Amino acid sequence: MDHRPFVPIAVLLLAVAGGCRRETADPDMVAAVETTATTDTSVTLSATTTAATGGTVSAMLPADKEFVIRAAGTVMAEVMLSEPAVKRGRSARVKAFARRLIAEHGRSNQELQLLATNKGLALPTALDGDAEQKLERLQALSGVGFDREYMTRMVEDHQAAVAMFENAAKTVQDADVRAWIGKTLPVLRDHLDRARSVQSKLR
Repeated sequence: MDHRPFVPIAVLLLAVAGGCRRETADPDMVAAVETTATTDTSVTLSATTTAATGGTVSAMLPADKEFVIRAAGTVMAEVMLSEPAVKRGRSARVKAFARRLIAEHGRSNQELQLLATNKGLALPTALDGDAEQKLERLQALSGVGFDREYMTRMVEDHQAAVAMFENAAKTVQDADVRAWIGKTLPVLRDHLDRARSVQSKLR
């Protein structure tokens, strides 16, 4: 018996089934697959999955990955240390500085998160031990004592951050990360100058 008439029917059934699966697929995953459609087919599924869920599969150099992860932790810590200052700070200058830092670092963090996701790299979602201790110390203070401790932390942390970013600007190989550094480093320098200025005016 000639079975050729059944071939197009089978193909049609497979196409319909595939369409049903696409309609019920996770939109975020579909977008991630489309984004990575040009990658090598042997690694597309793995890279896409980790990118969508914040995994660690990435073609970036280890040193570049380390910088991105450290930078993300630094930016996150500065924002989280500044949030209490908006509510508990006594000085208007301290409050204004904290608000500015949260807004500008918030944008930097969003940009870095998108970059890391596209690279298939997971970023930290919690403070490290040192930053956690700084936050706990701040939360135990109030008034002038709070303002002084917060601004001390901001000066010291931004000094360290500027040094880290300046070194990374010379050593990081990934073009996208280098572009982000070039955009973020001036913001860090500006925050350091402002932090020193606010600190000097505290009574």
